[in-house]
Amino acid sequence: MTKRGRHRGSGRVTPKTTRPADFSSNAHRQGSRGEPPLLANIRAALRDEEPLAVLSLASSLVAALDSRRDDPFDRSEHPSTPRLTLAEFTDSFIHTDRVETSAMLAVLAQLAGDELLRARVRRALARRSHALPTWLAELDGTSVVGAVVMSHVLGDGDNVMLEVSLPAGHHLCFVVYIDHNMGTLVKDAYPVPDSLENLVRLMADMNDDPDFSFEDLNLADARERITAAIERGAMTYPPLETDTWPACRPLVEWATRLLPLGGTGYVRPTWDEVATAELANRFFASPYGAGIDDRDHRNLLESLLWFATDYGPGDPLRWSSVAVEILLIDWLPRKIVAEASYLALTPDLLRAYVKFAHAERGIRTSLTDETLAAVDRYEPEFLAAISSPRLQGPAALLAAAGFLDDADLDDADLDGAAHYLDFATVALGWLFDAVGGPEALMSLDDAPLPDREFSWVGIAPDVVERVTEVLALCDQFCTDKLDIEYRSACRAFLERVARGDPAIFRRKASSSTAAAAICWTIGKVNELFTPRGMRMMDLTAYFGISQGGVSQRAETMIRAAGYERADEPGVINLGDLDLLVSARRSQISMLCDLLLDPDSLD
Repeated sequence: MTKRGRHRGSGRVTPKTTRPADFSSNAHRQGSRGEPPLLANIRAALRDEEPLAVLSLASSLVAALDSRRDDPFDRSEHPSTPRLTLAEFTDSFIHTDRVETSAMLAVLAQLAGDELLRARVRRALARRSHALPTWLAELDGTSVVGAVVMSHVLGDGDNVMLEVSLPAGHHLCFVVYIDHNMGTLVKDAYPVPDSLENLVRLMADMNDDPDFSFEDLNLADARERITAAIERGAMTYPPLETDTWPACRPLVEWATRLLPLGGTGYVRPTWDEVATAELANRFFASPYGAGIDDRDHRNLLESLLWFATDYGPGDPLRWSSVAVEILLIDWLPRKIVAEASYLALTPDLLRAYVKFAHAERGIRTSLTDETLAAVDRYEPEFLAAISSPRLQGPAALLAAAGFLDDADLDDADLDGAAHYLDFATVALGWLFDAVGGPEALMSLDDAPLPDREFSWVGIAPDVVERVTEVLALCDQFCTDKLDIEYRSACRAFLERVARGDPAIFRRKASSSTAAAAICWTIGKVNELFTPRGMRMMDLTAYFGISQGGVSQRAETMIRAAGYERADEPGVINLGDLDLLVSARRSQISMLCDLLLDPDSLD
């Protein structure tokens, strides 16, 4: 099975000359005869004056055992080499009473994501008396003292930099590159054994590009940005890997856990239909759009604006060479089902629109020239792609992921399958929206949602009382009318709404209506309200309210929770597996199987 490849475009990243010389866990030194090499590595790291030597080694070990590195498409029931867990690995250190293992345990007490495991490690350390370096023995006193974001005017990505203050006067920084073109996820990160002030000065000296800027970043905002970007990256397969990432991910996650809660993550620019229509009109009325204001060019520009607003940084007036590559080489040939003669209008339209867009944003001419050069560079490959037989839409995504083998399809096969692929493209696209993408669909299971405890983390204190009322009403409805799975899904949705926009619960509005809106949303996501299922009037009668305001309140909550809603008539798709009960996931899996293997209907 072929794996889905990552895009060639890399965006703008920090020069690697600021990185430490060696972060690789493979740089093992040979220990004395009969001694495990790992102990020798730890001992050598302890002799280093910089804490980063020990921290890097521990982080590499934890990252190597991280289940997020596993292939989500490997469905073998009996893997040939069972993966060692972090808990099992830690046990070997707990049962080996040496100064080297005590040093590693001191770091593992910080890096382990499992609180129970951290508690076991601390208990083990309390029974030991090894003399550790001051910074290591007092690692609980670590804090994050500053954050800076380095950005580029075209918005391909940001470097978020954190300064960590360790005991005994040691400082180190983490540089986290968040790539917006790939979905606002962490593409690379690395530690630097220096202060933030020195690091920023060094990076500014190395980047004489006037289009880079440095700004102080609120610590809580830094936590939200990095945490969300790590989570998105962890859901990407194949995983993004560099010489330092994800080896330093445990260190970065440790640092972000030290940051305060309550911040704001990345907020995409808002471009609704009215705004994009006004933008298109401005373009065609400008000298750049003169002579091409016709139906085909307007429809094609609508597709370009769809790409620019829904993908990448989300600003249709900033175009980089990377955005052009993604558009021409991947997105447009795969996403837009149209005649080659129509799609061939794209390069010239894109050139005209890029000039217009950059002029509106005041982008420097040299950057515009760089973007236009990318159009010239990728135009031949684009024209060849749209002129060749190819799978499109979700079917192309599945083929790229290895679930449809398009390598064996010849022209006759494509022609014969055209009508079915048209139908499958639409249907699979709907299933992707329902679960959150092709990877989620292909790894979908029908295990029941676990009984979820409501999490109050990140919820504003002044709305706790009101949220408690809504939670109790939702719980009672699910207990009386549905089941534990629905209760868990309602709790997950309520958590996201309360964290996303606490103002919803500060308004003078009925808690019953809010609870009904929560339950209605989860019901719609799971297709509960059908002629053979529950009726809307059953829901509103239970809560003693009219039907009028429930759907409008639900719409407000969906936006507050941050979902990019994808609707079909009568259906709400939020792409969140935490909201899908086992029956709904089983139904989606069955539909997917039928689409990929229509002969199974026989």
